[in-house]
Amino acid sequence: MKSIAINGTKRAAQSKQETKKLRAEGMVPCVLYGGKEQYHFSTPAMSLKGLVYTPEVYTVELNLDGNVHKCMMKDIQFHAVTDKILHIDFLELSDDKKVNIQVPVRVTGNSPGVRAGGVLVNKLRRLKIAALPKHLPDSIEIKIDEMEIGDDVRVRDMKMAGVEFLDSPSNVITAVKTTRVVAAPVEAAPVAAAAAAPAEGAAAAAPAKDEKKK
Repeated sequence: MKSIAINGTKRAAQSKQETKKLRAEGMVPCVLYGGKEQYHFSTPAMSLKGLVYTPEVYTVELNLDGNVHKCMMKDIQFHAVTDKILHIDFLELSDDKKVNIQVPVRVTGNSPGVRAGGVLVNKLRRLKIAALPKHLPDSIEIKIDEMEIGDDVRVRDMKMAGVEFLDSPSNVITAVKTTRVVAAPVEAAPVAAAAAAPAEGAAAAAPAKDEKKK
């Protein structure tokens, strides 16, 4: 998995007023846990853009006053009105300990079912997985080159070395479905023919009544 570097400055646990002042200075209070020690630290909000505002998932090389910790973002809090980052929890990674994470799904290829008029429906944009840090993938790739109309790919179909998939096995990830546009002309034709018959009969009967009046 790709990694991103972030610098932080250790700090003691602070009061609400001190934390509020920290945010006003453009800093984000954070916590690193999961290792031998728990660290409270702060980092500039600007340094988090490449980690937070992206569909990609990264591990983090966190430099705290010269000591580097390999970790990942585990939880994030945003302001309800301004959407500013209020707080982030980071989980320290261990080479021999599995981590749970959500990774994006990448759909690639050209489906013959779509070319025939079907529609590709992506149900899951991310998948929950568990894996050791060395096995964490940047994304889960699904190739659709052989998918016909009516085919789907489910969680149980996914196989990747060293990776455990945690979503329900029956969940559909992506599917090729029939569109209404394709089915409509076949169903509408008999109805249209039936509706036309009475109209023609009514038109033929009208002149007959006029002739009786004469």
